[in-house]
Order: sequence, then C-alpha cells, then structure tokens
Amino acid sequence: MGWVLLVAGLVLWTGAHLFKRVAPEARAGMGDRGKLLVAVLVLASVALMVVGYRDAHGPVWWGRHPATVGINNLFNLLAVYLFAASGMKTRITAYIRHPQLTAVKTWAIGHLIVNGDLASFVLFGGLLAWAVAEVVLINRQTARPAPPPPASMGKEIGAVVGTLVVYGLIAWVHYWFGYPAFG
Repeated sequence: MGWVLLVAGLVLWTGAHLFKRVAPEARAGMGDRGKLLVAVLVLASVALMVVGYRDAHGPVWWGRHPATVGINNLFNLLAVYLFAASGMKTRITAYIRHPQLTAVKTWAIGHLIVNGDLASFVLFGGLLAWAVAEVVLINRQTARPAPPPPASMGKEIGAVVGTLVVYGLIAWVHYWFGYPAFG
C-alpha cells in the first residue's frame, strides 16, 4: 500500500503544480477557488508522500554514511536558504531565476546522495524531475523578469537567520519521524 500512496502523492503533487502551466486558461477561470483547490491538493499530496514513503519497502543499494549525511545537510541548508532568499528577494535572486525550484532540486539531490533505496529514488527523483519540468515550462512560457534591486543588509541577515531557524525545525521534525538528520 505504501507504494500506491507514494506514487499517488507524487502524481497529485505534479498535477496540482503543473495545472497552471499546462492549462492556464482553465486555472485562470477558477480564480481564487483555484488557489484553494491547489493548496488542498498539495497538502494532500504531501501527506500521501510521507505516509507512502514510510511504508514503501524495496531494494537498498547503499546506506547512510557520515560523509553522505554531511553532504546532504549542506545541500539542504542551501535549499532552505534559497527558499528564504526567494521570499526576501536577496542578492542571490538576481542570479538564480527560479530560487524555489532550484531549492527543490538541491534538496532532492542531497536526499538522493544519502538515501540509496528504491523508495527514495521514486520520491526524491520524482520531485527532482517535477522541478526540472516546471523550470522548462516556465522558461518557455514567460520571459526572464528584470532582476530585483539589491537587497538591504537587513534582508540578507534576515534570510540567513531565518534559514538557520527553519533548518533547525526541519531537523527536529526529521528526528521526530525517526530520521536523524545529523547521523
């Protein structure tokens, strides 16, 4: 049952996110109701992926190693920073067009490095493929916007502090679910 839930969650996540890109008129016609629908579908997809991942068992090609755990943690710290930078429009957003999608790709690669089992390949590889597809579709449909003006030092510091706080919370949630983030 875990595999069914995991794949259903991935399909739901991908469909909810790509809906705006593959059917823009239909999505626009839904107005604000469409935003609510997408939010509910995304939350449901995350729940399905979490439950499915925990119950999906299969081959394991490699296990956790202190080096891969450290690499994964660095990738994930960068991913959280990219999310913060996106929201705060820090200086790095002048160079990275899609900081949130780049964060998802960074997060997924980090998790693929540390988790060598089939369920991880399906989950993290699937989300990596979605993020790549999303970037391709966005780049084809919209011109690159002008870079934001340079952010203040306060925003830069806020993004770093926010990154450390959120990263700590993510690590705590991982421990709570039984996945020690630091080895």
